[in-house]
Amino acid sequence: MNSTDLTLLPTRAVYEPGHTVEVEIRRSKPPVGTLTLWRLGERIAVVPVNEDRTVSLGTLPVGSYGVELDVDGTTARTAVQVLDDSRSRLRYGFVASYAPDKDAEAVRDMARRLHLNGIQFYDWAYRHADLLGGGEHYEDALGQPIVLATVRRLVDTLREGGTSSYGYAAVYAVGPEEWPAWRQHALLRPDGEPYALGDFLFIIDPAARPWLEHFTRDLVDATEAVGFDGFHLDQYGYPKFASTPDGTRVDVADSFVQMVETVREALPDSRLVFNNVNDFPTWDTASSPQDVVYIEPWQPVDTLGALAAVATRAKSVAGDRPVVLAAYQHVYDRAPAHIADLSAAFTMATLFSHGTTQLLAGEEGRLLVDPYYVRNREASSETIEMLARWYDFAVEHDSLLFDPRIAEVTASFVGEHNADLDVRYSAAEVSETAAPGAVWRRVTRTAEGLVVHLINLAGQSDALWDAPRSEPADPGAGELRFRYVRGRIPRVRVADPDGTPRLHDLDVRLDGDDAIVALPAINIWQVIHVAL
Repeated sequence: MNSTDLTLLPTRAVYEPGHTVEVEIRRSKPPVGTLTLWRLGERIAVVPVNEDRTVSLGTLPVGSYGVELDVDGTTARTAVQVLDDSRSRLRYGFVASYAPDKDAEAVRDMARRLHLNGIQFYDWAYRHADLLGGGEHYEDALGQPIVLATVRRLVDTLREGGTSSYGYAAVYAVGPEEWPAWRQHALLRPDGEPYALGDFLFIIDPAARPWLEHFTRDLVDATEAVGFDGFHLDQYGYPKFASTPDGTRVDVADSFVQMVETVREALPDSRLVFNNVNDFPTWDTASSPQDVVYIEPWQPVDTLGALAAVATRAKSVAGDRPVVLAAYQHVYDRAPAHIADLSAAFTMATLFSHGTTQLLAGEEGRLLVDPYYVRNREASSETIEMLARWYDFAVEHDSLLFDPRIAEVTASFVGEHNADLDVRYSAAEVSETAAPGAVWRRVTRTAEGLVVHLINLAGQSDALWDAPRSEPADPGAGELRFRYVRGRIPRVRVADPDGTPRLHDLDVRLDGDDAIVALPAINIWQVIHVAL
């Protein structure tokens, strides 16, 4: 998993208060060195390592931490997080194969490595309208072999590593075998034919009372039989409005809300994730009794700016719920891995800087490149290492990125009229939008101080999020200038997932009413923390 033969793995994807935080050290020979615990760039603890394979950090206060191990001139990193409510964050992954020889521990290791505290069990069931009808061994609706004992083993193994399991369940899909029993609840096209997913699944009103009674009973039975912590409730994004065979007009957004409410009543303790396909209907479901605002973006959400807009709208209605975007990187099927890695990094920079996470990785080290998750793609070791750096960074800087109290303040601080804070570069424009060729600048206010996000689009001919990207160009010398507070010396620090991954101080020069900071070279995404 690490080309340096030194890998750190937290024993859990997330820890609860009072639990001992431990880090596993994987190396071919016993490690001797020093392990350091950091919080937002401040050293918290130093632990000597003398051939230990697991190092205890004791119990830690609620928060997020970076962990570094120095051995023989090599530094390995990871992060750990202690949450008083594990539902307040979701770093989502997936699993989509359930053969009898499935290596559940490898799946758990990947979840630990990327701090994935939720895994979607895609297409684990016998049929969409009959989840458990296949017994212990069966083929799913598309012929994939499933061993239910493997599903249970994955659930149990992931739980040991602090990761919750979400069983996939389509909320209104009926296959040909079950169709005669449900066709009276069909959602019909204007020509009178049922809406369908190809000729494979037919769509019914998800709020039809007989269907809801059947569907919730299936979910309750699956919880008891398999042990899922919750369910991923899927839809296909259409229709928005339709009629049933008896002529009843159906507002499908309303039906989805009724469905979520009914499932919650049946499963009060389960974790529920509803899929808002292309933001439909986030405006209604975000306030329904489920645990996450989850969106699967498609065209016309093509650009990084459009992706950011979806994330911003979702955050505005999410309250304290986490926001996840299932932004599948099809580019891994169309470009060499190192090029696709750049695309994924720009996508993560956009989403992380807007307080949301991405569903991309899972299994024992695979990537989603298709909405049919079985068609996933193996990730190279370089891609896994890149993802680990970025996920470590996201966890370590959680309070600067994902705290639901974070406020967007760009328009209140930047520009000549405000003159409170801004950034400039000698060889590139600075923009409030994701403009090709520019440095995309965003300012937020957090409980820890101001944060300036800089995403370097210099050298890019477009700003598509799922297309091959060029290596970032040098935007030239960068400078941060801001109005400081009389009688206080401001502190400015910077971190970069591909450069210096933990916050480190920058020199601050006072010039009249302003403080001026020369910025280090930027690669893709730079986070600047300003404490006034």
